[in-house]
Amino acid sequence: MAKSSYFVVVGCGRLGALLSSQLSSAGHSVVTIDIQDSAFRHLALEFSGFKVTGDATEMTVLRKANIERADCLLAVTDQDNLNLMVAQVAKIMFDVPVVMARVYNPMREAIYKDFGIATISPTQLSAQTFLDILSQDMQMAL
Repeated sequence: MAKSSYFVVVGCGRLGALLSSQLSSAGHSVVTIDIQDSAFRHLALEFSGFKVTGDATEMTVLRKANIERADCLLAVTDQDNLNLMVAQVAKIMFDVPVVMARVYNPMREAIYKDFGIATISPTQLSAQTFLDILSQDMQMAL
């Protein structure tokens, strides 16, 4: 990510706020969408992007975020179905070049991949990290 890019981040919980704040600090244009206005309190004080309050499944909300200009959409709410729906709309209807989504249920990852949506699964990452550490600890114990 050398050049400045336009990001739309859907969800402003801990992860969305952190991503939005860090992307903004790196000089990127960022629009963060959340259904609750109070969620924006999680953003860093230095956040220089835009905040859109609304339901990201509504086209008017996505248009308000100028999704048609987006280089990347990150769907990081705590709801798998919402993330999948928004990611699909971004990819198919608005032709956003890079679309990524958080998915909690590892069983749903295949669905996202079928739609060409890159995923990050906190559940899978955590399980793999536990197994990696356990494997290292077991080797040292022998």
